[in-house]
Amino acid sequence: MTIDKKNKKNGSATVVVNAPLNNRGRLGREIKRHTSVYLLLLIPLIYYIIFKYVPIWNAQIAFKDFQARRGVLGSAWIGLQNFSDFINSFYFWELLRNTVFYSVGKIIISLPLSILLAIAIYECTRPVLRKIVQTLAYLPHFLSWVIMYGILLSLLAPADGVLNDIIRLCGGTPIDFLSNVSAFPWVVLISDAWKEMGWSAIIFIAALMGIDVSLFEAAMVEGANSWQRIRYITLPAIRPVIVTVLLLKIGTILDAGFDQIYMLYSPPVYSVADIIDTWVYRQGLLQFEFGLATAVGLFKGVFGMILMLISNKLVSRMNEGSSIF
Repeated sequence: MTIDKKNKKNGSATVVVNAPLNNRGRLGREIKRHTSVYLLLLIPLIYYIIFKYVPIWNAQIAFKDFQARRGVLGSAWIGLQNFSDFINSFYFWELLRNTVFYSVGKIIISLPLSILLAIAIYECTRPVLRKIVQTLAYLPHFLSWVIMYGILLSLLAPADGVLNDIIRLCGGTPIDFLSNVSAFPWVVLISDAWKEMGWSAIIFIAALMGIDVSLFEAAMVEGANSWQRIRYITLPAIRPVIVTVLLLKIGTILDAGFDQIYMLYSPPVYSVADIIDTWVYRQGLLQFEFGLATAVGLFKGVFGMILMLISNKLVSRMNEGSSIF
């Protein structure tokens, strides 16, 4: 309610009551005004509802002896039996070891390479060369692992692979990289770095673009060379971004890359290639042990959520109060 100015004739004050704004009507007008935007939002919203939220209801079969004929509600409750069977099984530690090994290995190899690539692109003074390198580095990210597998097979095949041709030319013995227990982990780690290094470098390039150019100019006046500028200006400036990306990757440490492993692995390398995701796929879809597979997936999800919360706390402490969410 607002009071208007006094009436000049009789000196009385006019009271004007402002009706409360109809929030529902305003929301309707905004939706009508931006219909195209909300229609675009509808697509990912439906996706998340169908594939992310609806499956939460079916996650209860992790605590049941699930029988397809009886359905989710008709199957008998068995409590934590599925979790106990998985943790006490002989393959638990092997799966956990392989999953953590590939996740940590990808962080150790891919993260430094992404930072180096970002710095190299940022320091490049030739625009044409910079664009060519960026394009070639980004391109593998947009290729599926099915296509990447074909490329790797042509490079690593024991009979006519390019790499084995070079080994044979040098007098060595050809190696079946995709079936060799010792070589397979390195194929996974290096191929992942090759595929994702350029895409991961984007966030670091964005951070580098935010550095004040006058700092580099002042360093050049003082006689600092390129390595000194990178050490004392570039790396400290992007340190918060590096820490955030590192902790985010740690938060998803049980996601070792199902698509990649599934395309590359085979029974001879199961001992070093099998991870939690591939095992869940085989148990759930191929052997129809849906309850056990769901229990393992739920275990992985809860563990990942705990790691994500811990990572958020660490980011908040190390980046002076800023957090992931």
